Amino acid sequence: MREGLLAEKIGMSRFYDKDKINHSVTILQVRECQVVSLKSHEKDGYNAVTLSHGNYTKSVGKPFKEFLKKNKLNAFSCSREFKLKEPSSFKIGDKVNVSNFTVGQFVDVTSNSIGKGFAGGMKRHNFAGNRATHGVSISHRSHGSTGQCQDPGKVFKGKKMAGRLGNKKVTIQNLKILNIDTVNNLIILKGAVPGHKGSIIKIVDAVKKNQKISLNEDVNQSINEDILPQESKDTNTNVPENVTENKSNLSKNATASTQENIENENVQKETGKADVKEVEQNNQLTSDPKQTEKS
Repeated sequence: MREGLLAEKIGMSRFYDKDKINHSVTILQVRECQVVSLKSHEKDGYNAVTLSHGNYTKSVGKPFKEFLKKNKLNAFSCSREFKLKEPSSFKIGDKVNVSNFTVGQFVDVTSNSIGKGFAGGMKRHNFAGNRATHGVSISHRSHGSTGQCQDPGKVFKGKKMAGRLGNKKVTIQNLKILNIDTVNNLIILKGAVPGHKGSIIKIVDAVKKNQKISLNEDVNQSINEDILPQESKDTNTNVPENVTENKSNLSKNATASTQENIENENVQKETGKADVKEVEQNNQLTSDPKQTEKS
């Protein structure tokens, strides 16, 4: 598996594709997603990368503060771990944006569903309920019997009964990416995504799809331009001096070559004119027979 993304659910909207077909879509936004920790197979027994989301402006505890100070990071609101088959090419502090995915690929999204409180059996498990008439009184929406008799004399664990509905980890598979906005870090997914507005969504490549995803090699370089050390930036500032020298030498050589070409063209023009005059004189002699007899 590759590194995924953490995004915030903005809401639902509609999207028209190139064939002018209307799709119901979910808009996700990536905010300050960066690598905060790495795990390797040699040290931890498996390869993984932990990504963060958002900024945290409130006060933090001492252990978390020491962790941030050690890795030279800013406080973040939440983080998730992504397991990998091979060691990650990222480093701690590298930023990840929506260019980690491509338009047209399929992804799996995971989040907590919307909590709906305590619900009955008909709403929670889609029970049919009892009859509305003919002997049923006050128990039209009840779930009915929940166990057997004296043996076993208990209700088995996992029995479908009334209880708390929602607020559970839900994964939706094979959602297609219809569009990506790299300027605003937006991902437009076809279909619905679990969770309320503002919930954090975990996005990974679809497990049940055999996809060949080819990303640009310069994506990480463009993302982490502001993280480069100052020494590399200073060395880049010395480059234009050598470049100007090379340009001046090239311009001198170019001017010399152009002058030589102009002189050669003038010589060729003069020789061409002399040849034309000789040809005209010969034509005149052949056309006048009197001049030929005198000669």
